[in-house]
Amino acid sequence: MDEALEAVEVVADSELEGAFVWLLRLVGLLIVAAGLGLWLFTDAGLLVVPAVLVVAGLVLLVAPSILLSLAELTG
Repeated sequence: MDEALEAVEVVADSELEGAFVWLLRLVGLLIVAAGLGLWLFTDAGLLVVPAVLVVAGLVLLVAPSILLSLAELTG
């Protein structure tokens, strides 16, 4: 966890945090859309892969802002 916070501090100090956060949110949104697409438009009986994609996408949508706020509190 310390390494992740150090990496986030480097991003926060480089003044590119806004672009970094929006890039991760965009990737998260694409992953959620891919998971929903797999779930809705395929005949797959296995629902684990779409569920994992949706959860991973939601984590990418939420995690950058939480990590940056934690880095600001510790730094």
